[in-house]
Order: sequence, then structure tokens, then C-alpha cells
Amino acid sequence: MSDGQPGKVGGHKVQRVGDVLRARLADGTYPLGSRFPTQRELMEEFGVSRDTVQRVVNELAGEGWTASRQGSGTWVVMKTQRIHSSAPKGGRRGSMTLGPLIGAAFESPQVTLDVVTLTSESLDTHIRVQSERIRAQEIAPETISVRMLLPSESLPLPYPRSLDDPADLRLRERLRAITRRHTESLREVLGALETEELVGSARLTIRHVALTPAFKLYIFNGVEALHGPYEAIERTIALDGGDRVKALDVIGLGSTLTHYVADDDQDSQGSVFVGSWQAAFNSWWDRLAEE
Repeated sequence: MSDGQPGKVGGHKVQRVGDVLRARLADGTYPLGSRFPTQRELMEEFGVSRDTVQRVVNELAGEGWTASRQGSGTWVVMKTQRIHSSAPKGGRRGSMTLGPLIGAAFESPQVTLDVVTLTSESLDTHIRVQSERIRAQEIAPETISVRMLLPSESLPLPYPRSLDDPADLRLRERLRAITRRHTESLREVLGALETEELVGSARLTIRHVALTPAFKLYIFNGVEALHGPYEAIERTIALDGGDRVKALDVIGLGSTLTHYVADDDQDSQGSVFVGSWQAAFNSWWDRLAEE
């Protein structure tokens, strides 16, 4: 079986298969420590060539989701997004994961989501999971509004960058390609929900700001917030074409986030945190960002 020469069609197949597998990894279908499907199993399930599957598997390994073990196949190694909640007892205090939290937010009639992030990769993955829940009639939001702040494309980010050759721009180009791919995916997913009249309206608005993201921020429906720093790490990144670059990068999907919930007490820790970060987001959106 062949998908033809690498190009637009092959790239679409890589994206389609990769998006499905990322969603499964994010929602726990393939849990941490489990064996990842073999290349033959993936070829048969998705009806694609070995080349397409290999490209997807290499992408997932480069993103830190999976790792190959000689003689025993490929295994899931990416830890689920760790979240510690400061919600009062009786709420969701303690350890939780991102998927159920986003799922709960999407159970509201009017869903609003404000995001500050380095890329749109993990958001794309989780919203795809929610779109499938909408299609399955498990949830029925009336409107969805997502505002996302990304770093300006002209901004010389300190990461990711090559440790051996700081002038090598391939990692920056790779980051931009990942961001563009997932933002377009988000537009398609949300646009399809609206076009098919599964929701009244579903909008994604993106603005860029000349700030290096040192943290990830999600604000759900104006009443819940997730916040966590990016941790700088050294890792090897596989590029298209086979080159491997030792890089300075940051942990995104595997980082720890703290969860805050606003309540009726405007002076509570949760209310102050959510309110102050919502005000900060709005000020950046209105005064610093550009479309």
C-alpha cells in the first residue's frame, strides 16, 4: 500500500492519523505504561501506508508521547497532564487530569475558554475529544468561544533551540509548523460543529503577543483557571528528513498545572486568582496583542 510521494496528500494523512492517536493518548485510551499499537495494526486500522505510520510514530516519539524499547515494541511514556486543585473540600481538591476538567467545562450551555500557551497542540487534542462527545450527543453546549494568545511569530524565542548551533532555525520553523497545523485543526473542528448545526456557534479567535510564554494558562467559563510554568529541559528532537537535534526545549503536555475555582467569596484564594488572571488576560488581549 502506498500514499504516494510525501506532500500535501500524505501530510493530510499523517495529520489525520496523528490527531486521532493524540486524542486517544490524551483521554487515556492508551494509558501510561501500556503498549502502543504496532505499525501493522495502525496500517490496518487507518488504511494507510507504512511510511505514513512511521512518520506519525516518529512525531509522537519526538513529542514525548511514546518510546521504543528494543525487542518489545513501542510504549506510552508521556505522563498525563498533572493537575493539583486548590478547590475546597467537597469539590475537586487534590490530583486530577486535564481531560475530565475540560470535559466538565464543555458541559455548560455557554462555553468560554481563554488560553495563553506556546502552541495550540494540547488544546487541539482535548477539543477534538469534546467534539466527539458532542457528536455522540453526550453533551450539548449551545455556544463555544475560544480565545487564544500565542507568541508573535517574529519573536526570537529562547526555546526550542539547538544546543550545538544556536543559529540553526529549523527548530523554530518546526514549532511554527506545529502551531499552524493545530490552530488550523482547531478551526476545522469548531467550524464543522457550527456548520453541521451541532452547536449554535463555535468560534476560535487567535491573537499574537510579543511575549515569551513562561507558563500555560487556561480560564474556563470565567470561573475556573489552570496555571503552570513551563520547565526547561534538554532533549533530542527528530526533524523531518531524519536529522536529530539536541535541543533546549520546554515541557508542555507533561507539566504540572494548578487548578483554582472562583466561589461566592470574592476574597477567597480561588476567586482572587481567577479574577486577577482573567483581568490580566483581557488586558493583554485588548492592549498588547495583534491578530
